[in-house]
Amino acid sequence: MADDETHVVTVFLRNDAEVLLLRRSDEVGSYSGRWGAVAGHAEGDPDGAAREEIREETGLDHESDVTLLRRGDSFEVMDEDLGTRWVVHPYLFDARHREVTTNYETTEHEWAPPTEILRRETVPELWRSYDRVRPTVEAVAEDRDHGSSYLSLRALERLRDEAALGVERGATDWDDLAATARDLRDARPSMVVVANRVNRAMDAASEVGCPAAVERAATEAIDRALAADERAAAHAAERLPDRVATLSRSGTVLSALAAADPESVLVAESRPGREGVDAAAEIASRTDAAVTVTTDAAFGERLTEDADALLVGADAVLPDGRVVNKVGTRGAVAAAAAEGADCYVVTTSDKVRPEEDDDDASFDREERDLSAVYDGDADVSVANPTFGATPTERFDAVVTEDGTLDSEGIRAVAAEHRRRATWDEV
Repeated sequence: MADDETHVVTVFLRNDAEVLLLRRSDEVGSYSGRWGAVAGHAEGDPDGAAREEIREETGLDHESDVTLLRRGDSFEVMDEDLGTRWVVHPYLFDARHREVTTNYETTEHEWAPPTEILRRETVPELWRSYDRVRPTVEAVAEDRDHGSSYLSLRALERLRDEAALGVERGATDWDDLAATARDLRDARPSMVVVANRVNRAMDAASEVGCPAAVERAATEAIDRALAADERAAAHAAERLPDRVATLSRSGTVLSALAAADPESVLVAESRPGREGVDAAAEIASRTDAAVTVTTDAAFGERLTEDADALLVGADAVLPDGRVVNKVGTRGAVAAAAAEGADCYVVTTSDKVRPEEDDDDASFDREERDLSAVYDGDADVSVANPTFGATPTERFDAVVTEDGTLDSEGIRAVAAEHRRRATWDEV
């Protein structure tokens, strides 16, 4: 019998660090009773099919509900029993919430760590599909669209997944996982939360030193990180007035604004990268606030007229107390303070940089393409930084999951992060 070639999409919806798994009913034509992701036929237009299957199988039908993150390379799966050669097109979407309505194709559904794919009876090659869209070291290093908390979760997911693969292979070697942890830790030097959270997991697992211990520790670190971000956002929301300004894109800031639901929010577009534009759209979708996005050049003037508080995130807090965040933060703080507006940072203690023996006060500004600023022939130097630093004393409060953090508290947290980093020095 000739093989029939059938193109299908396999779509993973991720919320926080878990994916939606669906158990197939007897109403579907193949693999009933097995676990899978959102899936369906994709002749001609896999992209359109992916979104259509999401709508049909989960009820999520608005672009604000799901965001495409990655298309994986397609691959073939031969099913001799069915005489079918499946051509699989994998996708990964972020889902803003977990409120799904399944259809007749599904008997039950569950949000679960994707490592469960390795331990359940699934449709053929489901892990292979996920492997083509799951977080990688390179994705963490190259992502310029998301904040540091988001990227730290992706790093922990990668560490968790690699450890789970080791468990399933019966591996006992610590060295491969340690190498993965080092690569993740070094992927974004400017975003210390990535290194701190990886170090926390590896420090917790180091006494046992096996893949199972790393998987447990990474999973616990993910849960702790999500809880810390949520508590920090809740503390910040309690301080916010009805008119708020912000810049760049911070997941914790977005959560704080969603909880506070102010009357109006002013957002700077936040060059280079213009993350503020996407942030403004998300704030508008998550709150009833009147949202305005404006140019960085106009932000200071509009801020003095349209906001009673400035709320920003942090990519790092240095041991000396300076807050590293998207360039433009320091100017915005100065403008807000001059007009009597409150200035807050919302962050987590995992964003404090470990205390270094040489007390190095420098940080990675992540210079972008210099020609975007000037590409002429004149003898001028050019700077196009992504990040800048603002002294802690310029803010009214640094708000974390445990309340406010002062200079002494920052030093203590920095020392503890340094201790956890020693897992790699034994």
